[in-house]
Amino acid sequence: MNQPGGSDNWNRRKLLLASATTATALGLGSGAATARTHRSVGRGDPFTLGIASGDPDSEGFVLWTRLAHEPLAEDGRGGMPDRAIDVEWEVAEDERFHRIVRRGTARALPEWGHSVHVELAGLRPGREYFYRFRGCGHLTPTGRTRTAPAAGTVRQPLTVCTASCAAWEHGFYTAYRRIAEEEPDLVLHLGDYIYELGHLQYPLLSGIARSVTGWQARTLAEYRRRYAEYKTDPDLRLAHRTAPWVVIWDDHELDNNWAGQHPELPQPEFDRRRADSFRAYYENMPLRAGNRPRGGDMRLYRRIRWGGLANFHMLDTRQYRDDQACGGLVGPCGAESAPERSITGERQEKWLLDGLRGSHARWDFLGQQVMFAHHDTLDGPLTMTNMDTWDGYTTSRRRITDGWLNAGVRNPVVLTGDIHEHYAADLKRDYADPDSPVVGTELVTTSVTSGGDAEEGEFTGDPDNPHIRFHSGMRGYLRTRIDAERLRADFRVLPYVSRRGAEASTKASFEVDDGVAGLREVAPS
Repeated sequence: MNQPGGSDNWNRRKLLLASATTATALGLGSGAATARTHRSVGRGDPFTLGIASGDPDSEGFVLWTRLAHEPLAEDGRGGMPDRAIDVEWEVAEDERFHRIVRRGTARALPEWGHSVHVELAGLRPGREYFYRFRGCGHLTPTGRTRTAPAAGTVRQPLTVCTASCAAWEHGFYTAYRRIAEEEPDLVLHLGDYIYELGHLQYPLLSGIARSVTGWQARTLAEYRRRYAEYKTDPDLRLAHRTAPWVVIWDDHELDNNWAGQHPELPQPEFDRRRADSFRAYYENMPLRAGNRPRGGDMRLYRRIRWGGLANFHMLDTRQYRDDQACGGLVGPCGAESAPERSITGERQEKWLLDGLRGSHARWDFLGQQVMFAHHDTLDGPLTMTNMDTWDGYTTSRRRITDGWLNAGVRNPVVLTGDIHEHYAADLKRDYADPDSPVVGTELVTTSVTSGGDAEEGEFTGDPDNPHIRFHSGMRGYLRTRIDAERLRADFRVLPYVSRRGAEASTKASFEVDDGVAGLREVAPS
């Protein structure tokens, strides 16, 4: 990986940012201007939703785009004709495409929203690549991606940025631009990429109003339009084409706090709505064909291997879970500890435990959605916990924790989103026992925008949750640097999201040493 400030980084950043500026100049920006200018492309540029790559392995990755002449067309078809369209793609070893290593043509089909998913194989491991698409007489900006290192490789360090929860109505996507400027090797998005709730249902907390699709998404056309609205943002598009993404959903890609076959509130045709949202999710994400939904079923849990350094076990804690205990309200009420309850479902739990037993990686990450550590949200002797998190599935949490302990996992780390706040926590097998040893680490990323601007309060420790080492309510993202000897987590924050241009700073930093369970606070960088 190039060192920050080097000429290669500088040239690449100028190239990527210049492309973003050009796209904005063409009327592909965000905010109120989007509502006025999205039709200005007419039948011209079909790449208004950007390009992306994802799910890398040691031989390749997925390339993605979705064609839309009119991204916010009310029928969800993006102003595209009802026929297949050929899209050319190229992959090169350099930004100028002097050393092209692969090229081909893919068909963008109307039944899949004119999305394109190209799966590359046979490339060299641990290498940086560049890609672009051409179609309808237009050429996309250049995207940067990479392959994972060869199996067993542990000496190639890894930088990962983790993001979650990007309510369009609550702020601008500056955090995505700051992620792009980090030039990470990998971006993990842990859910709530969109919000099905429009600004008429989701109150404006930040005092800005930039939505033109204000009603709740319930149909395929409405979900497609909501993704298109989000993807008109130049900062999001820049982050997508700067690094490969690994994505997983949470609840707002479908319905707030949905659980398995259960919507938050009773509603007709939930099965049809679920299938429509799954289809739109696949159409708009850099996923492999094996993740393509079949009606209301879509297997998203999967494993990304980064040489011998890291395994990322990406979990789906929505599709297979039992309904929330205690009527979906706060607990505990006793029902949350029923032994048969699961947040992952039996098949996914077995898949995870088998993967942990078979892992030879230096670091094993569980990429998932809701807080794993016990979290008492009520001050004083009484306890109050959130039934939508792992606190609502305590025996499920115990089985997973025992699973990595029994497997002898060298360095277990849980990566989490959802809660709109940064947390760093030591994980324990038994949170009721103060002498229970530390058995792992949880790193929770705050939201990109959800919750709007936030002033930082001072965190001086939480006597009700002594295992929680750090907390911040500001917006931002998590930057994690991983090598064979240690992991370093930098909690990056923005002073505001109600307008563009905020600079990112590090609020706190922690390290985890190889083979030593528990967080060690270090000077921020």
